[in-house]
Formats: sequence, C-alpha cells, structure tokens
Amino acid sequence: MSLKNPHNPDLLKKAEKIYTAALDEVDPENIIKRNVTVREEKLIIQDKGFDLNRFDNIFLVAIGKAAPFMARSLLEILGDKIEEGVVLYLPQHKIDLKNITCLPAPHPLPDERSVSAARSILNLAKKVSEKDLLIVLISGGGSAQTSFPAKGISIEEKSIITNRLLKAGADIKELNTVRKHLSQIKGGRLAQAGFPGTIISLVLSDVINNDLESIASGPVYWDSSTYGDALQVLRKYNLWDSAPYSIKKVIEKGIKRQIKETIKKGDQAFSRVSNFIIGDNKKALQAARREAERLGFESLILTSSDKGEARDAARNYVSLLRNILQSGKVRSFPLCLLAGGELTVSVKGKGEGGRNQEFVLAVLVEIKNRKMESESWLILSLGSDGIDGPTNAAGAWIVQSTLERVQTLSLVPESYLDRNDSYNFFKQAGGLIFTGPTHTNVMDIRVFLIDYKKGLLRRNGDRERQT
Repeated sequence: MSLKNPHNPDLLKKAEKIYTAALDEVDPENIIKRNVTVREEKLIIQDKGFDLNRFDNIFLVAIGKAAPFMARSLLEILGDKIEEGVVLYLPQHKIDLKNITCLPAPHPLPDERSVSAARSILNLAKKVSEKDLLIVLISGGGSAQTSFPAKGISIEEKSIITNRLLKAGADIKELNTVRKHLSQIKGGRLAQAGFPGTIISLVLSDVINNDLESIASGPVYWDSSTYGDALQVLRKYNLWDSAPYSIKKVIEKGIKRQIKETIKKGDQAFSRVSNFIIGDNKKALQAARREAERLGFESLILTSSDKGEARDAARNYVSLLRNILQSGKVRSFPLCLLAGGELTVSVKGKGEGGRNQEFVLAVLVEIKNRKMESESWLILSLGSDGIDGPTNAAGAWIVQSTLERVQTLSLVPESYLDRNDSYNFFKQAGGLIFTGPTHTNVMDIRVFLIDYKKGLLRRNGDRERQT
C-alpha cells in the first residue's frame, strides 16, 4: 500500500512494517514448515510424533482460505506419501496440485460448489480405514466452503440464513452454532465419516481463544451446542419467524430428537483424532510486537480477543488511549499498542465497508467529537486475509492530518458511519489499506502508534509542553 502523511511519513512506513511482520508470521506455507517435519519415517508435528510405517495410506483434506497454500507446503514435506486428497480454493484464486483434486468453493456465502466440495470430502473420508491416516488442514472460511445442507434444506435457503446472520451482527460462534445444525459435515461429522482411521488436523485459527468447535464449524471436533442453541441464536437476532420453513423444520425436529444431534464429546469418532493449532492471532501480534520493538517503540499487546460491535470497541479504545496519555504513567515513547480479534457490525445502512473500516471511522468520530489533539499518531485496523467485508480493501488507517482533510473536503464522518459507508468515506478522505490476498486468516490486526517527538493529547484544556 502507499501511505502518505505530510506530518510524519516515517511513522506510516513503520506502521506498514509492523503489520507486514504480523502477516508474514502467519503465512500458511511458512507456518506448515515451522510446525511439520519428517525424520526417519516419523511425522513430527510440534512436539508429537506419528510413525508413518503404521499407515497403509495417507489421505489429505484442506479447507478454508489458506487451504491450497497449506496443502502445497505439506506436499513438499510428504511428497508421494499422500495417496489421495481434496483441496479447496477460492474460485478467484485457482490452483493446481499434483495428484490432488482441487475444487473451487466460495466464501462467505455458499453455493452449489460448496455442496459438491463437501460431498467430495465426505466421500474421501469414508475411504479411510483403520490402518490409514487422514490429514485435515483447516483455516478460516472452511465453514462456508463446505456447506452440505441437512436433508430437506436447499443451499439457497442456507445461504439466506447465513447472510441474514452476518448482516445482523452475529459473531462467529453464533453463526457456526446455526450452520452446524443445518449441516451434514460440520460439528464433528467429518471425524465420524473418517472413523476408525487416524485423523490429524492442523489448524490456522480465525476465532477468539482458538475454539476448535467454531473454527470452520469444527468438522473433526466435538460440538457442545444444540439445536436449542441454534433456535436461540435465530431468536436473538429476530430471524426465527422469517427463516425458511425447511430450516425451522430441521431445527424443530432436532429439538424433539427426531433427528441426530451434532457429534458430542466422548464419542468414539474422536478417539483417534489429534488437533494442533499451528497459527493464530496471538502469534501474529507477537511478531508485530517484535518488529515494533526493533523499530524503537515501547510495545504492548492489549488483547487478541476483541469482540463485540466495532463502534463500541472504537469508543473503548479511544478512552483507553486518552487515559494512558493523560495518566502521566507512560514514560517510554514512541509507543505501539497492538490488538486483535474479530469485531462485528450490525448493518443498518446501505453503504459499503467492513468491520475494520467501520472501526477506524468510529475511532475518528470519537477523536473528533472529544476534541483530542496529537500531532503524531496513527491508528489502523485490517483483516489478516486482506479482505474487509464485501470490499477490495483490507482495512483503513487514520492520522492527525485525516481530520484536516475531513474539514477541507467538508466531509461529515458521522453521516458515513450512520450509513455503514466507511469504504466510501476513506475512498475520499484517504486511508484505505490494500494488501491484496494474503492467503491466510487469523482475524484482525489493530495498530496504535504514538510518536514522542510531537505533542500529546490535550490535558485539562492545555497542550502539554513538548520535551
């Protein structure tokens, strides 16, 4: 991306280096190589070894936005030891892998390609015998890509309810609670299909606290949620009454125990499953912190578990920044604060944007309304996958001069925020981040930079003396 700021171009260059370090740390191909090796016919994942001589065949499944890149790296390690595999890719990023079936599957809304992909994966899993190994590579986006609706539900109907939940602001756990109970592959059902084979899953996490139940809707992990929970999610967002009849019918049958629940803890299907988290938001933030410290910043990771409405988070972060700077306790500058997680947006307007752009715009509104001043600061937020909502931007950044540009252009940021139109605001004011596809997905990254060389925030109505 090209960052231009007449007040402090050096600060912008440093910001780009910091978030680039975070993205590099969770690059899917590199992360496989850091976590997987083969030595003396033993597959070693982190600190656990698997004797490859025990297995007659090795099968591979890869789902999610990082799937083809994780698979390509694993194939370099295992080579022709893999007998057969199914790897999904986003339709706009076609990939071919030797001796592997590569199938297109969309995100975030499923279609018939998602059904075909899920069916192919289940058929492969059913080939796995007691003496075989199935390696499952999982990354964010896998839930939409493997959408195999329960009997009686069409893919169009499932797509409708998914889209409504997304627009209503449902978080990933709520979204997947519903999706798992409308599926033939999620909620441990893939593990059930692959039993009694040995299953190893390598996971690039895109959910808070690395909840294996939620990542890609837990295809090889047990599910604690119920049909009753799915009903409560739909009622919470006032979507139950308007839900397609087929979806209501399946959930009601599930509550009455007329159809089977998702696979629960203790089921034999999980007795031969090993799950490994190989990359997550925390690892990305740790790499960002190392880079920030290398660049001379006093650096602190605030959290990797941000959740809730983007506007509420923006209000809280601005209050935190103001309190830190007004407390007089911060003596080491420049300062870099880092955060991650996944916020939500309840879409009420008809504008364009994503949760990261909305967060940054809401921060700008808070700073403007509180009349906070600082001549050298930068705040940015971006999606680690390079996509923020239905836009071609990864996120957005603001600096002190953004406020000046807003005045010059006579823009009213509050109006854009009300319309959920953050993309068009930053398109005019400047500040959109374009990374292109990163091929990874570990939620979002937020960077807050404050340079000691310039003035700080207003305190008690007077600017602090510069030192």
